[in-house]
Amino acid sequence: MYELVSLVNDGADPAETACPMTTELKPRPRRSAEGTGRSQDPDGTRQNIIEVATREFADKGLAGARIDEIAAKTKASKRMIYYYFGDKEGLYVSVLEAAYSTVRAEEATLRLDDLPPLEALEKLVQFTFDHHNRNEAFIRLVMIENIHNAEYLARSSVIEQLNVAAIGTIRRIYERGLAEGLFREGIDPTDLHWQISALCFFNVSNRATFSKIFQRDLGSKESLARLRAEAVEMIVRFVRRP
Repeated sequence: MYELVSLVNDGADPAETACPMTTELKPRPRRSAEGTGRSQDPDGTRQNIIEVATREFADKGLAGARIDEIAAKTKASKRMIYYYFGDKEGLYVSVLEAAYSTVRAEEATLRLDDLPPLEALEKLVQFTFDHHNRNEAFIRLVMIENIHNAEYLARSSVIEQLNVAAIGTIRRIYERGLAEGLFREGIDPTDLHWQISALCFFNVSNRATFSKIFQRDLGSKESLARLRAEAVEMIVRFVRRP
Protein backbone atom coordinates (compact mmCIF):
# COMPACT_ATOMS: atom_id res chain seq x y z
CA MET A 1 0.00 0.00 0.00
CA TYR A 2 1.02 3.59 -0.19
CA GLU A 3 2.82 5.15 2.75
CA LEU A 4 0.09 5.70 5.36
CA VAL A 5 2.15 6.14 8.51
CA SER A 6 0.92 9.69 8.97
CA LEU A 7 -2.66 8.67 8.21
CA VAL A 8 -3.27 5.67 10.47
CA ASN A 9 -4.30 7.80 13.39
CA ASP A 10 -5.86 10.34 11.12
CA GLY A 11 -8.52 12.47 12.76
CA ALA A 12 -9.99 15.90 12.38
CA ASP A 13 -8.09 18.76 13.95
CA PRO A 14 -10.51 20.38 16.43
CA ALA A 15 -8.80 23.70 15.89
CA GLU A 16 -9.95 23.72 12.28
CA THR A 17 -13.39 22.18 12.48
CA ALA A 18 -15.20 25.49 12.86
CA CYS A 19 -14.64 29.03 11.82
CA PRO A 20 -14.31 31.49 14.71
CA MET A 21 -15.72 34.29 12.55
CA THR A 22 -18.88 32.69 11.18
CA THR A 23 -21.05 35.55 12.39
CA GLU A 24 -19.24 37.92 10.02
CA LEU A 25 -19.38 35.69 6.95
CA LYS A 26 -22.29 37.25 5.10
CA PRO A 27 -22.63 37.52 1.34
CA ARG A 28 -21.34 40.71 -0.22
CA PRO A 29 -23.18 41.03 -3.51
CA ARG A 30 -21.43 42.58 -6.49
CA ARG A 31 -18.11 43.01 -4.73
CA SER A 32 -14.82 41.47 -5.73
CA ALA A 33 -13.66 38.48 -3.70
CA GLU A 34 -12.10 39.63 -0.43
CA GLY A 35 -11.50 43.09 -1.91
CA THR A 36 -8.60 41.91 -4.08
CA GLY A 37 -10.04 43.09 -7.36
CA ARG A 38 -10.79 39.57 -8.61
CA SER A 39 -14.19 39.25 -10.28
CA GLN A 40 -16.91 37.33 -8.51
CA ASP A 41 -17.06 33.75 -9.74
CA PRO A 42 -18.54 31.59 -6.96
CA ASP A 43 -18.54 28.39 -9.03
CA GLY A 44 -14.99 28.92 -10.24
CA THR A 45 -13.75 29.80 -6.76
CA ARG A 46 -15.45 26.78 -5.24
CA GLN A 47 -14.02 24.50 -7.93
CA ASN A 48 -10.53 25.90 -7.40
CA ILE A 49 -10.76 25.25 -3.66
CA ILE A 50 -11.99 21.69 -4.27
CA GLU A 51 -9.12 20.94 -6.67
CA VAL A 52 -6.45 22.20 -4.28
CA ALA A 53 -8.08 20.58 -1.25
CA THR A 54 -8.27 17.25 -3.11
CA ARG A 55 -4.49 17.20 -3.46
CA GLU A 56 -3.94 18.30 0.13
CA PHE A 57 -6.29 15.72 1.67
CA ALA A 58 -4.99 12.95 -0.60
CA ASP A 59 -1.39 13.73 0.35
CA LYS A 60 -1.82 14.51 4.05
CA GLY A 61 -5.13 13.05 5.20
CA LEU A 62 -7.85 14.85 7.10
CA ALA A 63 -5.70 15.53 10.16
CA GLY A 64 -2.60 16.57 8.22
CA ALA A 65 -4.25 18.97 5.79
CA ARG A 66 -4.48 22.60 6.90
CA ILE A 67 -6.94 25.24 5.80
CA ASP A 68 -4.15 27.85 5.90
CA GLU A 69 -2.10 25.86 3.39
CA ILE A 70 -5.11 25.16 1.16
CA ALA A 71 -6.01 28.86 1.13
CA ALA A 72 -2.43 29.82 0.25
CA LYS A 73 -2.58 27.61 -2.85
CA THR A 74 -5.99 28.78 -4.06
CA LYS A 75 -7.52 31.97 -5.40
CA ALA A 76 -9.50 32.31 -2.17
CA SER A 77 -8.81 33.28 1.42
CA LYS A 78 -9.19 31.09 4.50
CA ARG A 79 -12.25 33.14 5.41
CA MET A 80 -13.85 32.42 2.05
CA ILE A 81 -13.19 28.68 2.39
CA TYR A 82 -15.11 28.73 5.67
CA TYR A 83 -17.85 30.72 3.94
CA TYR A 84 -18.33 28.07 1.26
CA PHE A 85 -17.74 24.89 3.26
CA GLY A 86 -18.33 25.71 6.94
CA ASP A 87 -15.24 24.00 8.35
CA LYS A 88 -12.47 21.61 7.38
CA GLU A 89 -14.69 18.55 7.72
CA GLY A 90 -17.26 20.19 5.46
CA LEU A 91 -14.56 20.83 2.87
CA TYR A 92 -13.37 17.22 3.14
CA VAL A 93 -16.90 15.89 2.55
CA SER A 94 -17.22 18.18 -0.48
CA VAL A 95 -13.93 16.82 -1.82
CA LEU A 96 -15.23 13.25 -1.47
CA GLU A 97 -18.46 14.22 -3.24
CA ALA A 98 -16.55 15.84 -6.09
CA ALA A 99 -14.31 12.79 -6.50
CA TYR A 100 -17.22 10.37 -6.71
CA SER A 101 -19.24 12.74 -8.90
CA THR A 102 -16.40 12.92 -11.40
CA VAL A 103 -16.03 9.17 -11.85
CA ARG A 104 -19.79 8.69 -12.21
CA ALA A 105 -20.09 11.59 -14.68
CA GLU A 106 -17.29 10.14 -16.82
CA GLU A 107 -18.87 6.69 -16.59
CA ALA A 108 -22.16 8.11 -17.88
CA THR A 109 -20.44 9.28 -21.09
CA LEU A 110 -19.70 5.64 -22.00
CA ARG A 111 -23.37 5.11 -22.96
CA LEU A 112 -23.18 1.51 -21.78
CA ASP A 113 -26.92 0.95 -22.20
CA ASP A 114 -26.45 1.39 -25.95
CA LEU A 115 -23.82 -1.38 -26.20
CA PRO A 116 -24.27 -5.16 -26.33
CA PRO A 117 -24.00 -6.51 -22.76
CA LEU A 118 -20.64 -8.25 -23.14
CA GLU A 119 -19.08 -5.22 -24.82
CA ALA A 120 -20.61 -2.96 -22.18
CA LEU A 121 -19.13 -5.05 -19.37
CA GLU A 122 -15.68 -5.06 -20.97
CA LYS A 123 -15.82 -1.31 -21.51
CA LEU A 124 -16.88 -0.69 -17.91
CA VAL A 125 -13.90 -2.66 -16.57
CA GLN A 126 -11.52 -0.89 -18.94
CA PHE A 127 -12.88 2.49 -17.93
CA THR A 128 -12.62 1.72 -14.20
CA PHE A 129 -9.04 0.49 -14.59
CA ASP A 130 -8.04 3.57 -16.59
CA HIS A 131 -9.83 6.03 -14.30
CA HIS A 132 -8.19 4.66 -11.17
CA ASN A 133 -4.79 4.59 -12.84
CA ARG A 134 -5.14 8.26 -13.86
CA ASN A 135 -6.52 9.40 -10.51
CA GLU A 136 -4.26 8.30 -7.69
CA ALA A 137 -5.74 11.04 -5.51
CA PHE A 138 -9.14 9.34 -5.73
CA ILE A 139 -7.63 6.04 -4.57
CA ARG A 140 -5.86 7.71 -1.66
CA LEU A 141 -9.03 9.55 -0.61
CA VAL A 142 -10.94 6.25 -0.53
CA MET A 143 -8.14 4.66 1.51
CA ILE A 144 -8.20 7.58 3.95
CA GLU A 145 -11.97 7.42 4.28
CA ASN A 146 -11.72 3.71 5.05
CA ILE A 147 -9.36 4.60 7.89
CA HIS A 148 -12.23 6.73 9.20
CA ASN A 149 -14.65 3.81 8.74
CA ALA A 150 -16.58 5.85 6.16
CA GLU A 151 -17.66 8.32 8.87
CA TYR A 152 -17.57 11.35 6.60
CA LEU A 153 -18.84 9.58 3.51
CA ALA A 154 -21.93 8.62 5.53
CA ARG A 155 -22.73 12.32 5.95
CA SER A 156 -23.27 12.71 2.22
CA SER A 157 -26.54 11.80 0.54
CA VAL A 158 -24.92 12.80 -2.75
CA ILE A 159 -22.40 9.95 -2.66
CA GLU A 160 -25.07 7.46 -1.68
CA GLN A 161 -27.20 8.39 -4.69
CA LEU A 162 -24.21 8.31 -7.02
CA ASN A 163 -23.40 4.76 -6.05
CA VAL A 164 -27.01 3.65 -6.29
CA ALA A 165 -26.78 4.81 -9.91
CA ALA A 166 -23.52 2.87 -10.39
CA ILE A 167 -25.14 -0.37 -9.22
CA GLY A 168 -28.10 0.36 -11.49
CA THR A 169 -25.74 0.54 -14.48
CA ILE A 170 -24.22 -2.86 -13.69
CA ARG A 171 -27.63 -4.36 -12.98
CA ARG A 172 -28.92 -3.34 -16.41
CA ILE A 173 -25.85 -4.77 -18.16
CA TYR A 174 -26.15 -8.03 -16.24
CA GLU A 175 -29.89 -8.42 -16.79
CA ARG A 176 -29.50 -7.83 -20.53
CA GLY A 177 -26.73 -10.44 -20.61
CA LEU A 178 -28.97 -12.90 -18.77
CA ALA A 179 -31.84 -12.30 -21.17
CA GLU A 180 -29.56 -13.01 -24.13
CA GLY A 181 -28.18 -16.17 -22.53
CA LEU A 182 -24.66 -14.74 -22.30
CA PHE A 183 -24.27 -14.42 -18.52
CA ARG A 184 -24.73 -17.07 -15.87
CA GLU A 185 -27.39 -16.78 -13.22
CA GLY A 186 -26.93 -16.01 -9.50
CA ILE A 187 -24.58 -13.00 -9.63
CA ASP A 188 -25.43 -10.04 -7.42
CA PRO A 189 -24.76 -6.70 -9.19
CA THR A 190 -23.25 -5.20 -6.02
CA ASP A 191 -20.87 -8.16 -5.74
CA LEU A 192 -19.90 -7.67 -9.38
CA HIS A 193 -19.23 -3.98 -8.72
CA TRP A 194 -17.06 -5.04 -5.77
CA GLN A 195 -14.99 -7.44 -7.91
CA ILE A 196 -14.43 -4.86 -10.65
CA SER A 197 -13.46 -2.22 -8.09
CA ALA A 198 -11.15 -4.62 -6.26
CA LEU A 199 -9.10 -5.49 -9.34
CA CYS A 200 -8.81 -1.90 -10.53
CA PHE A 201 -8.30 -0.32 -7.09
CA PHE A 202 -5.58 -2.74 -5.98
CA ASN A 203 -3.64 -1.98 -9.14
CA VAL A 204 -3.04 1.53 -7.81
CA SER A 205 -3.23 1.18 -4.02
CA ASN A 206 -0.65 -1.62 -3.78
CA ARG A 207 1.48 -0.92 -6.82
CA ALA A 208 4.39 0.58 -4.89
CA THR A 209 4.75 -2.31 -2.43
CA PHE A 210 4.28 -5.02 -5.06
CA SER A 211 6.79 -3.38 -7.38
CA LYS A 212 9.35 -3.17 -4.57
CA ILE A 213 8.79 -6.66 -3.14
CA PHE A 214 8.81 -8.49 -6.47
CA GLN A 215 11.31 -6.18 -8.23
CA ARG A 216 8.97 -5.50 -11.14
CA ASP A 217 7.74 -2.14 -12.36
CA LEU A 218 4.00 -2.73 -12.26
CA GLY A 219 3.45 0.87 -13.29
CA SER A 220 5.21 0.52 -16.64
CA LYS A 221 3.23 0.87 -19.86
CA GLU A 222 3.66 -2.81 -20.63
CA SER A 223 2.62 -3.96 -17.14
CA LEU A 224 -0.44 -1.74 -17.09
CA ALA A 225 -1.58 -2.98 -20.51
CA ARG A 226 -1.22 -6.59 -19.38
CA LEU A 227 -2.97 -6.07 -16.03
CA ARG A 228 -5.79 -4.16 -17.72
CA ALA A 229 -6.40 -6.97 -20.21
CA GLU A 230 -6.26 -9.57 -17.43
CA ALA A 231 -8.75 -7.63 -15.30
CA VAL A 232 -11.21 -7.58 -18.19
CA GLU A 233 -10.68 -11.30 -18.87
CA MET A 234 -11.17 -12.28 -15.21
CA ILE A 235 -14.44 -10.37 -14.90
CA VAL A 236 -15.78 -11.69 -18.21
CA ARG A 237 -14.91 -15.29 -17.29
CA PHE A 238 -16.60 -14.83 -13.93
CA VAL A 239 -19.82 -13.52 -15.46
CA ARG A 240 -20.03 -15.39 -18.74
CA ARG A 241 -22.22 -18.46 -19.02
CA PRO A 242 -20.14 -21.66 -19.50
